[in-house]
Amino acid sequence: MQDKLQPTVRMRFPGPSSVHRRVCRLLFKWSLPAWLVLQLLTGCHQAATTIAVIPRTSGTMLWEPEHGGAQAVALKSGVDIYWNAPTREDDIANQIALVDKVVAGNYQGLVLSPDHALALISPVRRAMARGLPTVIVGSPLAIPPGNGLSYMLNDEDAGGEIVAQRLGSLLKGQGTVALLGINPDILGVVTRARSLEQHLSVQFPNIQVVAKRTGSFNAPHEQQVAEETLKANPNLDAIVALTATSCRGVLQAIGERHLSSVRVIGFDPDAMIFDSPNIDSLVLQDTRKMGAQAVLTVLGALQGKSMPPVMQFEPTLVTRDNAASSEIKDMTSMDWRPAPMRWKWSVGP
Repeated sequence: MQDKLQPTVRMRFPGPSSVHRRVCRLLFKWSLPAWLVLQLLTGCHQAATTIAVIPRTSGTMLWEPEHGGAQAVALKSGVDIYWNAPTREDDIANQIALVDKVVAGNYQGLVLSPDHALALISPVRRAMARGLPTVIVGSPLAIPPGNGLSYMLNDEDAGGEIVAQRLGSLLKGQGTVALLGINPDILGVVTRARSLEQHLSVQFPNIQVVAKRTGSFNAPHEQQVAEETLKANPNLDAIVALTATSCRGVLQAIGERHLSSVRVIGFDPDAMIFDSPNIDSLVLQDTRKMGAQAVLTVLGALQGKSMPPVMQFEPTLVTRDNAASSEIKDMTSMDWRPAPMRWKWSVGP
């Protein structure tokens, strides 16, 4: 199992620990008296604070911004970030192995976006038992906050309302819609589906949810579910794909059937997929802010401060009209490096 883990990414920046190392080298170079060297060396061996950040996976538009938010705070605070993730969102065993590695290692905090609502409960409890400040990002677990556990969550109720409003405008208050990709392993996805249904029933009672299908992180399965839904509902007006995997499957199924009338709204997209004429809009989590606040929460806990047990971050609706805005570009940037770490190129002297 271990050979499937991604290589460790461990970034160090000029925080207190690196400054101490430089000072130590200078002390020996200057050949100071032994008593003075011993006195000054008391600060040279302070261990760096390292916070582990483990998303559901990496290399996607949903999770790389979290890396950027976490790293920006780390750079300002002089701490290290250990960033690692499974190569796939359904690789639950490897995510558990990563969490157990952190629990057994020399880490001072854990930021986790769980791949499974039940399987990650025990590993998180082990982290809490060891005294690691732990922050869950994105979707919750069935563990109440407290005892070192905090939550930075996507506001799923707000996301459901945003999409209900969009559907009401898109369908002019009347039509049929299917909800696909209801992944029971991710509690946030279940909540957003329930919220969407509730807001539709109250605000747009003439928009009928004619199909609801569970989903997974398996793309061929999601495409098959979409094909079955389209076949069973030939007059379907819109599909809400509740995960990125579901959205990919839906667009593949629609493309193969050459359906131009079905509109698609997708959550948590892998990319800005407005090249598909069927895509109406996308709903983005602000994982960059979540990652930054998660690291701040761990640091606050390490300093003995009282930190909010739960914070929610409202998602953003992206359409063709605002996809190129600076706000959306910042939210979706795959370059996780804060500005001071980026290469600056120049031509000439």
